Amino acid sequence: MHPNDPSLKSFVTVAPDSHFPIQNLPFGVFSADAGQAPRVGVAIGDQILDLAVIEEAGLLDAGSGAVGVFARPSLNPFIALGHDAWRRVRARVSELLRHDGPILRDDPALRARALVPMAGARLHLPVEVGDYTDFYSSKEHATNVGSMFRDPKNALLPNWLHLPVGYNGRASSVVVSGTRVRRPNGQTKAPADEKPGFGPSRKLDIELETAFIVGQGNDLGEPIPVGEAERHIFGMVLMNDWSARDIQQWEYVPLGPFNAKSFATSISPWVVTLDALEPFRVPGPPQEPEPMPYLRQIGKASVDLHLEVALRPDGRTDATMVCRTNFRHLYWSMAQQLAHHTVSGCNTRVGDLMGSGTISGPEPDSLGSLLELTWNGRNPLALAGGGERSFLEDGDEVTITGWCQGDGYRVGFGEVAGRVMPALS
Repeated sequence: MHPNDPSLKSFVTVAPDSHFPIQNLPFGVFSADAGQAPRVGVAIGDQILDLAVIEEAGLLDAGSGAVGVFARPSLNPFIALGHDAWRRVRARVSELLRHDGPILRDDPALRARALVPMAGARLHLPVEVGDYTDFYSSKEHATNVGSMFRDPKNALLPNWLHLPVGYNGRASSVVVSGTRVRRPNGQTKAPADEKPGFGPSRKLDIELETAFIVGQGNDLGEPIPVGEAERHIFGMVLMNDWSARDIQQWEYVPLGPFNAKSFATSISPWVVTLDALEPFRVPGPPQEPEPMPYLRQIGKASVDLHLEVALRPDGRTDATMVCRTNFRHLYWSMAQQLAHHTVSGCNTRVGDLMGSGTISGPEPDSLGSLLELTWNGRNPLALAGGGERSFLEDGDEVTITGWCQGDGYRVGFGEVAGRVMPALS
């Protein structure tokens, strides 16, 4: 049976609302205790299947003579094996976890070593990120920001409808979900101020994003055609590209954001493969004018991926749902982003991270940043249990989650969460 078959069941108990049914099987890196070296696993229900143990038992072959790729602290060695290996390993894991598959199900000793409760495991950054790029691919988000800071009648800059706007970021401060994020210090200048000042950002914000991970790079000078781009993408994660809006407003002209974005970017620990997302593919938004030939994509370019953001103040048990949106609103697709990124001849490498940019939708509650939700602080959000927010305060915890809804099951990403720590004095 195909690993995406909706009728598949696992011998591992999986709740109906779990993000990790047998139809998903996302890859990540974990350690079961403080003394264990990080290794590669697959999420199934509330368990992690230790692929290093399964490989050692002779039940999993990554192919191409590759040995020990799962006993590594990142997914990079496995990802580097290529698209056929990803698909073959996922199919074999699906076979081993099926409810009618006796090999693992009926071996209690192996099962005890290979299945690790997720609640007791530590989840690590899944890939070694060599380079990080952030795009600006939501038309709604770009329109809102352009209306807010420039001319509402000409909110989009002239290039926006012709190419996926992006900038080269930095990989050093990409962190895994759960890592605390320190409020940055920097220069800021309000319009009425005569000169800039220095201190903690007062407009710390979230950016609801996804990101894709490059699974097969390209040589310098050899662009990736848009029709082949998805074979170069291993999978997707959720991402929060934390942003200091007041620092950004002062520094971004003429070269774009710098310190306002460089202090932290959080990603989810589980990488959902494009194969797992295939049943949820949908057309992207109409593109007018028609893109140039190197960006023209046929078929279902997007994914019906529901996304939510919750904010919980320090010391509170109740969280406020501040945003509900969908990845399908994104104007420029992942394939178009990668094709444009490499059309100049720029080479990419295994593990490179490509952010979508803030994902906003057309409804008032579908805006993927506090900048938009509060219109730069003019209309604060009311919080459940009292209080309000224009931007993030110290101690606030932000959690992003996302899933694709199947018939009786979900293919989800888990979550990416982070708590704001005070700035250094």
